[in-house]
Amino acid sequence: MAKIFQLHPDNPQVRRIEEIQAVLQRGAVMLYPTDTVYAIGCDLNAKSAVEKVRKIKQLANDKPLTFLCSSLSDVATYAYVSDPAYRLMKRLIPGAYTFLLPATKLVPRLVQNPKRKTTGIRVPDNTVCLALLKALKNPIISTSAHLPPEEETDDELFGEESEHQLSKVELFDKLDKLVDVIVDTGEEPTYKVSTILDLTGDEPIITRRGLGWEKVAAWV
Repeated sequence: MAKIFQLHPDNPQVRRIEEIQAVLQRGAVMLYPTDTVYAIGCDLNAKSAVEKVRKIKQLANDKPLTFLCSSLSDVATYAYVSDPAYRLMKRLIPGAYTFLLPATKLVPRLVQNPKRKTTGIRVPDNTVCLALLKALKNPIISTSAHLPPEEETDDELFGEESEHQLSKVELFDKLDKLVDVIVDTGEEPTYKVSTILDLTGDEPIITRRGLGWEKVAAWV
């Protein structure tokens, strides 16, 4: 059974954040809320934990994983960011946007797209996520807690709500034996995905319409 940590959504308790950080450093996998959906995640540099996340989601090794960073400067450590991409990202973060970017050598191969050598990165607008990132001092893997066969539905690809949304209790019960840690902020899970922006080319491209996609539609 997973250990549940109850955190205040706006003022997370420092001691509990430090406890979660310690178990993540030891290779734990957690279920946690973001500014979009509940996610399954771990320390980016904990190889065994990343492999466990892939096993839980039934993802092949050629399926890239998104991860969270704490700031735009942190993003630039793990990805090559062009000047136009930087200006666009600066207007959008923190927020519900995933940026596809060329990966630096600091991104484990197990996480990036093996053919394109790209990675997906987000800076979340979520107090708990940012507190965990600051404490861990490493990016955190973030993949939707929706499990197969729910994963690749047309509704999710276009940022729409799925027909059946699990309550917090149902979600926790479903993942309890699969993860090591559950972060509970007392809030019900949301089912709106992030907007994905491909910034690997000369012009940005919206590859998935999620939260806030209308905001950038006129720019890209």
